[in-house]
Amino acid sequence: MLYVIDCTDKAAHLQTRLDNRDAHLSYLEGFARQLVMAGPFLSESGDMIGSMLIMEFDTLSDVEHFCAGDPYQLADLFSSVVIRPWRKTLPA
Repeated sequence: MLYVIDCTDKAAHLQTRLDNRDAHLSYLEGFARQLVMAGPFLSESGDMIGSMLIMEFDTLSDVEHFCAGDPYQLADLFSSVVIRPWRKTLPA
């Protein structure tokens, strides 16, 4: 099943994001087969302020386990993480 992982950074935590970005990207490489797409949310000024990932996992528990091991999560970057099951409809 596909899941959308919607992460919002804590205010004034851009440096935390930057300090952990390489580790986060390396972590994602280990899940390349599950990764559909991912990227940062941006502020009006272009600063990264969150993350959105669409990934395929068998269970919600698998997604939660993935999220718990993310270096961004381990660095306490996020003020919230919302996981939603998702179904692609378009384009077909």
